[in-house]
Amino acid sequence: MGLQDELNRIALENGVQYFGVADLSGPREFIVDQGGEELSAYPYAISIGIRLMDPIVDKITHRNERSALLNYKHHAYDVINSRLDMTTSILSSHIQDNSYSALPIPASKRIDDERICAQFSHKLAAHMSGLGWIGKSCLLITPDNGPRVRWATILTDAPLQPTGSSMENRCGTCNKCVNICPVNAFTGRNFVESESREMRYDAKKCEEHFKEMENSGQIPVCGLCVYVCPHGKKKG
Repeated sequence: MGLQDELNRIALENGVQYFGVADLSGPREFIVDQGGEELSAYPYAISIGIRLMDPIVDKITHRNERSALLNYKHHAYDVINSRLDMTTSILSSHIQDNSYSALPIPASKRIDDERICAQFSHKLAAHMSGLGWIGKSCLLITPDNGPRVRWATILTDAPLQPTGSSMENRCGTCNKCVNICPVNAFTGRNFVESESREMRYDAKKCEEHFKEMENSGQIPVCGLCVYVCPHGKKKG
């Protein structure tokens, strides 16, 4: 069994539903701008994703039920992010044991409060490895579970084989995520690689919304764009 197959097996054994490999030679300038020169030295990204639990997501519209909001915050963020970070650590150790370099990127750690971004875009890696497309909500949309997936990434110099290419956008004329947003953070534009995130999404509106909820004693979670996407809804 080759290294890539071993990594895929280990990921699946640790509860991961999505595993992909992306060639990072194309978006080098974007990677440098967001995370610095060091990150651009890695030619490949391993993308892993864990599906959120539908009953947790489906109750996020019950804004007056404290238990629904607590469950979403705990299971859709805290628990899933810990599982992702543990898995990227395990996979990175296995890569290093095979004499290659690996840098696990935290599932959810911001490094730039002004731009409201992390060290590396997990959505970029998942998109370029063929696992989904970036929707009008600026979330990674998978064909089978929509945006109901959390992601993490490992950057590596291990000679891996890319699992796919950027998936074609399938949002079409759907604007459900745009319309449900309580702060009108989305413009409704489809993702275009050459355009900045600000053309589609005002992250500061979401940031202020969370702060207002927290300051008023509410549990600072939203997730409505995750909930409403038809690609994540159960059929029938």
